[in-house]
Amino acid sequence: MSDVIFRAAVRSDLPAVLALLADDALGRSREVGEVDAAYERAFDDITADPRNDLVVTEAGGAVVGCMQLTYIPGLSRHGAERQLIEAVRVRSDQRGRGLGREMITWAVDRARERGCGLVQLTTDKSRHDAHRFYLGLGFVASHEGMKLHL
Repeated sequence: MSDVIFRAAVRSDLPAVLALLADDALGRSREVGEVDAAYERAFDDITADPRNDLVVTEAGGAVVGCMQLTYIPGLSRHGAERQLIEAVRVRSDQRGRGLGREMITWAVDRARERGCGLVQLTTDKSRHDAHRFYLGLGFVASHEGMKLHL
């Protein structure tokens, strides 16, 4: 996709990002869909943190994808920083065109430029297409993730 740009999200992107997050069955079950104080607070926290990047993908002047990149310092792996990729979404009418591959490649390139020793991500166990997608990009299902909802 030649007209794609990646940039930091700005507050006016928040409705489009929330629409992307809610654009599937899992997302609809956990997002409220409209910008409220909680989303605004989270946006402010993410954008103020130098270890977090909320990235939007824009094509033809419209937001068509998003992802959050978090850089985590650690002692393991000889003190290597790792990049965590979360909240990857591509607008439903743009799926299957290579945009997701372009987004993840871009994110991994940022990790390399920053000197990260590892890129990691999680994806819900029910997202079988996503599993195939990430495996096809060279990711390895090396760990079993666990969560505790509070």
